[in-house]
Amino acid sequence: MAFLLLAMDLYLLRKKSLFRIVCLSLLGIYILLFNTVLGQEKLTLSGYIKDSNSGENLIAAVIRVKDQNLSTYSNNYGFYSLSLPAGTYEVEISFVGYASKTETVELNADQRRNFEITPNSSVIEEVIVTGKKEDDNVTSPQMGNLKFTMEELKNIPVVFGEKDILKSIQLLPGVSTGGEGSSNFYVRGGGGDQNLILLDEATVYNASHLLGFFSTFNSDAIKDASLFKGGIPAQYGGRISSVMDISMLDGNNKESSAEGGIGLIASRLKLEGPIVKDKSSFMISGRRTYADLFLKLSPDETTKKSKLYFYDLNAKMNYKLNDRNTLYLSGYFGKDDLGYGDLFGFDWGNATATVRWNSVINSQLFSNTSLIYSDFAYNVNVSNDDSDFKIASKIRNWNFKQDFSYYSTNNNTLRFGVNLHQQSIKPASLEAQEGSEVNSVSVDSRQGIEAAAYVSHEWKPFDKLSMIYGIRFSDFMVMGPDSFYDFDEDGEPISETHYDRVIAKHYFNFEPRLSLSYILNPNNSIKASYNRISQNLHQLTNTTSSLPTDQYVVSSLNIKPQIADQVALGYFRNFNNNTYEFSVESYYKFMDNQIDFRNGADLQANKYMEGDLLYGIGRSYGAEFLLRKNKGRLTGWLAYTLAKSERQFDQINDGNWFNARQDRTHDISLVGIFQLSKKWTLGATFVYYTGNAITFPSGKYQVDGTTMFYYTERNGYRMPDYHRLDLSATYEPRKENKRFHSSWSFGVYNAYNHKNAYIIDFRENEQNPNITEAYRIALFGAIPSVTWNFKF
Repeated sequence: MAFLLLAMDLYLLRKKSLFRIVCLSLLGIYILLFNTVLGQEKLTLSGYIKDSNSGENLIAAVIRVKDQNLSTYSNNYGFYSLSLPAGTYEVEISFVGYASKTETVELNADQRRNFEITPNSSVIEEVIVTGKKEDDNVTSPQMGNLKFTMEELKNIPVVFGEKDILKSIQLLPGVSTGGEGSSNFYVRGGGGDQNLILLDEATVYNASHLLGFFSTFNSDAIKDASLFKGGIPAQYGGRISSVMDISMLDGNNKESSAEGGIGLIASRLKLEGPIVKDKSSFMISGRRTYADLFLKLSPDETTKKSKLYFYDLNAKMNYKLNDRNTLYLSGYFGKDDLGYGDLFGFDWGNATATVRWNSVINSQLFSNTSLIYSDFAYNVNVSNDDSDFKIASKIRNWNFKQDFSYYSTNNNTLRFGVNLHQQSIKPASLEAQEGSEVNSVSVDSRQGIEAAAYVSHEWKPFDKLSMIYGIRFSDFMVMGPDSFYDFDEDGEPISETHYDRVIAKHYFNFEPRLSLSYILNPNNSIKASYNRISQNLHQLTNTTSSLPTDQYVVSSLNIKPQIADQVALGYFRNFNNNTYEFSVESYYKFMDNQIDFRNGADLQANKYMEGDLLYGIGRSYGAEFLLRKNKGRLTGWLAYTLAKSERQFDQINDGNWFNARQDRTHDISLVGIFQLSKKWTLGATFVYYTGNAITFPSGKYQVDGTTMFYYTERNGYRMPDYHRLDLSATYEPRKENKRFHSSWSFGVYNAYNHKNAYIIDFRENEQNPNITEAYRIALFGAIPSVTWNFKF
């Protein structure tokens, strides 16, 4: 079998045909299935793990067969499968925040068995939706995977007091923030656009509200969140740095409930309940800020007409057709609206929709079929005496996915599937009104289609060795109708080629994945991983904070797919009966076909924008340390990252390596959560990191009486180091046997009022124009917050 698979891989490298890729992938799947099915005489116990109070499927719950040293997890949809000889077994089900449950199972034929477990408290303040075995840190072959529970999220202080999954992951090693208050994040030296963010399998392009101070994800609606920063499984593709996979709650199919919160700047409300009890349910959650309401109190008429708000809406419903088939429909819509009177308006937003069909084909084969839509759009309106124009841009995709999971034996799980993805981008175009001094500029839309197939095998050949290995094949097709340009060395167009509705170019990529774990003893293990990933969607930005007006482009005749190869090695250890976790991971990542800009590049409403792009390579490497305490009244973690991220372009910095904008040498986060009493929980977060790399002027000169600054080395300077302390306190009066429950959350962001630099700019000294002085702009001082949360 190994010889046939190796021969298949070598053949694929020579014959780049999608048809051959798919056919040979299916051949490989058949070979694996044939080998695992032969001689199998065991019976299968399978089903779903659910919350007894809400009926919610639980992800990564642990199912363990006592006295057999056998265990497995429920998958992303709550499904599990175990292979056992005929007999009677004691089966234990456990999940973080839930009471463990043991049931006797008499197995004399394949059996479907759903298990329901109950939260530790009869009053559920937060349903904990991420679980793992206590020693999973050591035993799992997956490395570079981070998970959060909603319970932890509730007590981590963040700006404005709003729970925020994207702000919280920035406190973990290998993940850095895009700047003060920003939801944008960087993983292991990659760019912000190199993170794939999924919400119920739909791509979210701009995950920020209010220019980054809030993320698009309302935590009340979140069921599970996982971040893969290394060893990325083969079922994911399209981004070269990380995958953030977020699932929404399905909705309570037992009883109706409502919960929400009222804060100083935003309020939220979630409703859920059964449509048909135990058969179908719904969940709808909304959030809105109301800072704009205070503008109406202004005596200035222009300010009264101004806008400053965002809202978002999450909705989901499901219907159980029968014991084997369930349909899901989910969607998200969010919008930001900023404006100053009638003079300026700026709005942007995301929309997603997912239709999913889960099917248990048999006790060992699980299927998930998804049809997904997502888009992102923005509009800028400017109206004054001289200029009256509009800039608009939109990105949209349709995605069809078919995924299978085959549970061959307890030590063999095979995952395989196909993906067809259509991407369409309407770049920023300028539409001027009649009489405006600004000229209209129209830019053609771009589109592409990506077809992919993958197979992944999770295997435990020996007690101490576990592995996940797989391959992903992709074919990105640059589509017409469109016009493509050739450019000279200065970026000026020299020729044009037009394609009708045909494929202008194929980009084939072969992406192997491998993760290994070797257990030294019950408390220690070493892990290694390698993955190659390609990316055909590119975000053009020159800031560390992602802006809604950043441009997106797809791979074209000039723009090649980004490709990253990453290797990682780690040591993992648990202490004191799994109370403490320690890990250190080192990594090296090489990135090809990276994009930067010529000096003075114009990215808005520019039909020749590709002429302003430069192409080079990148590398990042570092070490990540994590010490975490999981049990007791005091929990939390200490995270430290030592890293380097660099880029090299022939036309920049004389072809020498230079710091990437997101390069940070040191990044430290300390998080503590202390259960002071049954009613009070305290939280504290301290962060420190090296200032971002930045380009400062090296000199200045005069042009027609105007001072111009001269720039030399790209990103050769540093912003000042950043540090901040946040504090929080949560008060929860515990009233047992009461349907209504409420709590209060208090917080202080930047408790010691340190004025961290948000922007550093330069100006001439007022007394002596020959002297240039730098000045800093700080965004936040100390910010108090208070939120009242309720549930009934």
